[in-house]
Amino acid sequence: MGATEWAVVVSGGASGLGEAVVRDLAGRGARAAVLDRDATRGARVAEETGAALVEADVTDEESVGRALVAARDAMGGLTACVCCAGIAPAERTVGRQGPHSLDTFRRTLDVNLLGSFAVASRAAALMADGDGEERGTIVLTASVAAFEGQKGQAAYAASKGGVAALVLPMARDLASLGVRVVGIAPGVFRTPMLEGLGSEVMDGLAADVVFPRRLGEPSEFAHAVRYALEARYLNGTVIRLDGGLRMP
Repeated sequence: MGATEWAVVVSGGASGLGEAVVRDLAGRGARAAVLDRDATRGARVAEETGAALVEADVTDEESVGRALVAARDAMGGLTACVCCAGIAPAERTVGRQGPHSLDTFRRTLDVNLLGSFAVASRAAALMADGDGEERGTIVLTASVAAFEGQKGQAAYAASKGGVAALVLPMARDLASLGVRVVGIAPGVFRTPMLEGLGSEVMDGLAADVVFPRRLGEPSEFAHAVRYALEARYLNGTVIRLDGGLRMP
């Protein structure tokens, strides 16, 4: 199946890594849909790429279900789902204000872990209605923080560790339905979330990358997603995309 035959929904597709995926795939002739709660940014990306736009909060099960059906109908099918929606709050287990906020921890798990599972599982159910032996591919976005979380990343690392742990059992669950599951664990990428930390912080993070010694570009993440969709024997594994970075 070539790019022009793909029908791909991207959660978090209005910005950052998700936006890069939408732009890359739509630019290669794939049918794409942006699933995001930010309707303003989502509308801009959709208009510029020709993608469909479906508004949804990934933490709301009913909202996700409606949005995925709408995306499938708008594209005339659904063959892939890329989960990029996420948040990255920074808070230590015990800080100056006391113990880590459980509300913040819970919200991070809700968006990054439960949100990914909600979108992926419901997308897979729609893919299962397709024809043929191979019916679709799920790409989950983990993080190197899943393996080497830093100070202040307890909630984020736990959520992304959960995403990484989902990949193999989901692949096994969905094998009989003809759906593959692949995880990508990006390192430090030049996204709006990271750029908000300032150039000094970004330069410091890039200095620990082995080679090439720089931040990753969102287009490189999109390339990895495209590989995951194209490589039909790739399943049940998490790919590190980090320039050899191992967080100290």
